[in-house]
Amino acid sequence: MGTVFRNFAGLAIFISCLGIFGLAAFTAEQRTKEIGVRKVLGASTAGIISLLSREFLLLVTVANVIAWPSGYFLTNRLLRNYAYRTDIPIWIFLGAGILAYLIALLTVGYQAFKAARTEPVHALRYE
Repeated sequence: MGTVFRNFAGLAIFISCLGIFGLAAFTAEQRTKEIGVRKVLGASTAGIISLLSREFLLLVTVANVIAWPSGYFLTNRLLRNYAYRTDIPIWIFLGAGILAYLIALLTVGYQAFKAARTEPVHALRYE
């Protein structure tokens, strides 16, 4: 049973990474002209990556703020029915949040790095 849950959790994480990757690619494509102008004006690659990643990290933060209390209360309600009850440590929620940030940063960071490394001439020529 644990193996089945682990496999489906991995599949859910993979599908969510594909969704974040697609959204990051779409955002980078929509902001091609802005990225080109920023590069011409001297923006660094790290600055462009942080510009594109900031809004996704804000979304992950909002998701964590919503998920942590609801997960805690729902899990406590589920565990209330058992005779031998265990406490839910805070490090589980912190670990899940850190893992969500890492996955989002790696997924969006790749797309942002690819967009930041393109030549600004190609972005500005066709706009």
